[in-house]
Amino acid sequence: MALLLRTLRERTHDRMAMTLKIERVSDGQSTTIRLIGRMRAEHLDELKAQIKDDELEVTLDMEEVMLVDVEVVRFLETCQAEGIRLVHCSPYINAWINRERSRES
Repeated sequence: MALLLRTLRERTHDRMAMTLKIERVSDGQSTTIRLIGRMRAEHLDELKAQIKDDELEVTLDMEEVMLVDVEVVRFLETCQAEGIRLVHCSPYINAWINRERSRES
């Protein structure tokens, strides 16, 4: 089992504050990317790279995601459309994804 840990930080009032932590675990058949913290548009390039680098089935574990912005919601909707599973996603994020999907229809 491989584990990759990456923490993305932002500068807040001259100190560094964690915004998103990415843990990647693979068992050789599938990969789970566990997201922890606040997820914003500025994190999407890193997350896209993590997904793209993997040739296995990818699942995004959203259990500890506390806050997202609209760009993230649109990205998550695209992930679902491409077959990437979202697990442990909070009800408010799921509802927002569904609203965005309805707007696109």
